[in-house]
This record gives sequence, structure tokens and C-alpha cells, in this order.
Amino acid sequence: MDADWGVEFLQLSLAPILIGTLAAIACALPGNFLLLRRQALIGDAISHVALPGIVVAFLVTGTIAAWPMMVGAAGAAVVAVGLIELIKRLGKVEPGAAMGVVFTTLFAAGVLLLEQSDTSGVHIDVEHALYGNLESLIWFDATGWSSLLDIGALAGLPPQLFRLAIVLAVIVGFMAAFWKELAISTFDPGFAQAVGIRTGAVGFALVVAAAIAAVAAFDAVGSIIVIAMFVCPPATARLMTDRLGRQVAWSVLFATTAAIAGYVFAGYGPLWFGSPYAVSAAGMIATVSGVQLGLACLLGPRRRRTGQAAAPQ
Repeated sequence: MDADWGVEFLQLSLAPILIGTLAAIACALPGNFLLLRRQALIGDAISHVALPGIVVAFLVTGTIAAWPMMVGAAGAAVVAVGLIELIKRLGKVEPGAAMGVVFTTLFAAGVLLLEQSDTSGVHIDVEHALYGNLESLIWFDATGWSSLLDIGALAGLPPQLFRLAIVLAVIVGFMAAFWKELAISTFDPGFAQAVGIRTGAVGFALVVAAAIAAVAAFDAVGSIIVIAMFVCPPATARLMTDRLGRQVAWSVLFATTAAIAGYVFAGYGPLWFGSPYAVSAAGMIATVSGVQLGLACLLGPRRRRTGQAAAPQ
């Protein structure tokens, strides 16, 4: 019985949990700086504009292969970032308004393209864009715990796992290499410019890193987790500490626990209450992340000092 349970866990649950965790951390890391810069909705914008990019990529290539989809989504994200900056500078409007205009317009354009183009025969739909396909990312090559050391079996893991692992490594490397520049330009842009830091370039690089994370996560987990993980773990961590380094560490912890607990609750929670049906893993992960934020608002040590700026560390 234990052996059967282990094989079932490896085949059906291990890969989705790992993919959900990698996606959550990859989004939460740049989300910390976006939150402190009051640009938290940039993740929302990017996750929405990935849809028209994916549709256009399919119309151009005629295939739903992963790399054309990711290139299309990345291209749409770059266009969205450029449009947001253009509207902010020419229209002299606040960043939130510029992001709202861009992501709603481009997402609506993607839905129109989806409805009007000949995509009915392929798996491109609004539900997939929102919820992803986390539950279907299974590992049938696993035959036991020894498969974790079997190169042949490991090659059968869903490709989303390897893509997200690479993206997470790139984001960690970027943040480690430019930690000082990110911290100083986030808390004191004037001083950053005075000491020679190109704040515009640093800000753009941060948004590009967020776009890479969002695009990589979009295919596996959909836009719901992407949006939640850019905002909820960093915001929850912000209520736990006023030190930047600790905030990032807290956000990784909250993102990881939300991904694991959310997947478990989605698959087994309904059974605990007598329902034979599972619920969306993406939706439950986002829900757990929201519950964490709610508890931090009530119990977090910094709940009465959220207006203060965190000190760079």
C-alpha cells in the first residue's frame, strides 16, 4: 500500500507541486521590488497581455509548440511594457492608470483574436489562460523513489519544470548581481542617480525579469497564480519585517507554502468535506496565498506600520 501510494504521488503530484512552487517563487522574487516601487500590478498586466501574444504566435506559426508560444508571449510583454512607459510619459498619468489601460486593452484584443480566428481545433482558450493546466503535468515515467536518480525517468518530467527551473535560476542570478542597484533605486531614486546608477535601466530590467517569470509560468499555471504570486507573498512578507533581505526570504517561504498547501487542498480538501470532486489547483493556490495575506494583516508584527519604507539590507 505504501509503495503504491509513493508511485501515485510521484506520478500525479510531485511534478505539479514542483512546477507550482517554482512558478510561485519566480514571480514572488521580482514582485518584492515591484511592490515597494508601487508597481505591483505590472505582473497583472504582463500575465494578461501574454494571451494576445500566444494567439498571434499560433496564427503565425500554426503550431502550439512551447517555444513559439513563449516567444509570442514575451513579445507581447515587451510591447506592453513599452506602451505603459509611453502612456506614463506622454499622458503624464500615474503608473497604475497606464497599466490598467494597457493590460485591459491588450487582453481584450487577445480575447477577440481568440474568438474570431480559427483556433477552435486547438487547446487555446480563455479557461486555459486563466487556470493553466497544472493538474495535467504528470510524470508517468516514475516507477518508484528510485526514479529520482534515474536519468531516463527524469527525462520524462514535464518540460515546464525544466523551463521554470532555468527561469528561476536566471532571476536569482539577476537579483544577486544587481541587488545593491535594485535596493538603492527602489528606496531613493534621487540618490541612486547621484551615485551614477541608471535607475531607468534598472527599472526596465526588473520589469523584463518579471515578464520572463510571468511568461514562463503562464503556460503551466495560468494567469491566476501569476497575478497572485506577484502580489500576495511579497505583501505578506512586507507585514512581517522592515528589512529588505528578510522580506525576500519571507516571500519565498510564503510562496512555497502556498503552492504546496494549495495543491494539496485542491486535490484532497473537497474529500475531507465529503465531496468527490477536486477543485482548481491554480485557484486554490491563489486562495491560500490570499489567506496568508489576511492572517498577516491581522497578526503580522508590522500590521500597524505598513506606511513606513523598508530599509535596504
